[in-house]
Amino acid sequence: MKTTIQLLLLTLGFAFLHNLHMHGHDSPVGTAQASHDNHFPATDHNGILTGNSSANGIRKLDNPVSERYLRRNLARSTPRLILTPEILEDLKGKIKTDPLAGNYYQAIKLNARDIMTRPLLERIVTGRRLLSVSREMLYRMNILAMVYLVENDRTILERINEELIAVCNFSDWNPSHYLDVAEMAMAVALAVDWAGSDLPGSTVALAKNALIEKGINPSYQGEPGWINGTTNWNQVCNAGMIAASIVIAEKDPGLAARTISRSLDGIPYALHEYAPDGVYPEGPTYWGYGTQFSILTSSMLTSAFGTDFGIAAYPAFLKSADFRVLSVGPTGLYWNFADCGDSPGRNGDIRLAWIGAQTGNPAYIESEKFMMPPESMGRLDRTAGAGLVWLSQFQPAVETPLPNVWKGDGVNPIVIFRNGDNDPDRYYFGGKGGRGTLPHGHMDAGSFVFELDGVRWSVDMGMQDYNQVEQAGFDLWGNCQECERWTLLSTNNFGHSTLTVNDQLFVNDGFVPIIEYYDGPQPEFVLDMSASYGENLNSATRRFYKEDSRSILIEDMIEPNKRTESITWQMMTTANVEIVAGGAVLRQDGRQLRMEILSHPDLSVSVISLDPPPLYLDKKIQGLKRIEIRIPAWTLGTGQQTIAVRLTGN
Repeated sequence: MKTTIQLLLLTLGFAFLHNLHMHGHDSPVGTAQASHDNHFPATDHNGILTGNSSANGIRKLDNPVSERYLRRNLARSTPRLILTPEILEDLKGKIKTDPLAGNYYQAIKLNARDIMTRPLLERIVTGRRLLSVSREMLYRMNILAMVYLVENDRTILERINEELIAVCNFSDWNPSHYLDVAEMAMAVALAVDWAGSDLPGSTVALAKNALIEKGINPSYQGEPGWINGTTNWNQVCNAGMIAASIVIAEKDPGLAARTISRSLDGIPYALHEYAPDGVYPEGPTYWGYGTQFSILTSSMLTSAFGTDFGIAAYPAFLKSADFRVLSVGPTGLYWNFADCGDSPGRNGDIRLAWIGAQTGNPAYIESEKFMMPPESMGRLDRTAGAGLVWLSQFQPAVETPLPNVWKGDGVNPIVIFRNGDNDPDRYYFGGKGGRGTLPHGHMDAGSFVFELDGVRWSVDMGMQDYNQVEQAGFDLWGNCQECERWTLLSTNNFGHSTLTVNDQLFVNDGFVPIIEYYDGPQPEFVLDMSASYGENLNSATRRFYKEDSRSILIEDMIEPNKRTESITWQMMTTANVEIVAGGAVLRQDGRQLRMEILSHPDLSVSVISLDPPPLYLDKKIQGLKRIEIRIPAWTLGTGQQTIAVRLTGN
């Protein structure tokens, strides 16, 4: 191995209160869906931050916010959330002169026309969540209030007024599931800030009272774990409370200042999770959700106070755009590890647009998607109004090309190999370490996805519908070694392309780091898999080696012991599989991939159909199957043993 990188582990021994390590999922195209929570424990952190750091190694944000600071520094005029009067005037000009902003605004207008035909929202709780209603309100206010600001259409203003009255008269915003409160507070705050000067005074008063009584005040009841949490709940809930606080600042400056200051103290716990390279531990879909609300927070604070107190400059936060872009293979599919969806969606990513505006890097502006015919964009992201602002602020600088070999360390380390943006082979590989007990984590250490010739040959099952599983009475969020979560094929190691020992589950909290890494012409990296197997093996490493532009070599080095009974090399695929001497041939979409068992050519592979899957509640994927190479331990002998498999495109 050309270069060895030893992983430095810094353990931060803090835990959440009240078992509230909860999360939300944002659909790739911004549709309203049920939130997805999990009650996973706080995780360890890799990488040391410098600067203004607290005792536990987490870098603090600047936090001068007090009632006096707020009175002196809060912008005097509205709008002050994301927009200022100057930004609004610039935006109106960009809609006329900037093709991207103008085209996206036309799509927003089409969305507004559709909203006007829909009934007002009602307090309908689905399961334990009001979140779909809160998200719909955030979508409607982003769309309608933005169109009103540009068009000054009184009919739209009347509809905004009706929507606000409806939701502000709800009995509550479902504080038992605080994501619901946070997104509703964001929606109401944006509507009041963007359109409030023209709304009836009675509606503005009703809305501000609701922001206090139904939004902010419940967050002071008990000790909510999301305030200092490490997950997307921190990002979403603190964003909602900051938005509400800015809007009610004149009414109750003491409460507003106290709430904003509390959030500025808590937000770094979530931002630190991006360290050191920008990998979002909960996967690419949750990167979209958590990052979206941190971006909203940064944008709101900047417009309201002239500073975001260090959010945009937080180490690895902007770097996470590379993680997001590189997490999409040539097929257009996400590398959907953890509870991640399959696709980033057809519309331009407004989160990347904000990062593009911060960096000037055109690589983050999905121009082709933003220039699609407006009518083909369909329903936009629920923060599309804010996204239009960010898109209009982009000023191109020198483009920084994305690397073809990329490593992201941290609590869920990954490596990506590719051939480049103009690759005729459409080569893509992603392999990972980590542990099952991460938020939204799976027992997927050592797993990989592999694409070639426009086909994803090795697949990850990704996320499945949470509400369906929960409604069946299934405990989806407990993550002890014996918990029900690990009986699902999509979350346990039997549903991933990895190595299983003794047909047993991985050790749920066993951390798998990257211990060697080389990013040269033939890149490779090694994972220490030992912690996944507990006492079933003395040691195990997994090496991924890109031999050339058409193949990947997977090499497992294991040392059995007296407890070792069997080893199963496995790969998940939807391809058709033909068993041949020394391996198999996979066929899909007119393409072929050869699997060669280099270390044990006399062994035969087995193909296990998983369509239908083993359990009723398991995620159903058409044509899913598991390719297995099963090796009885008694055939291996003693000492270190090697299992080597090569995948090659024909």
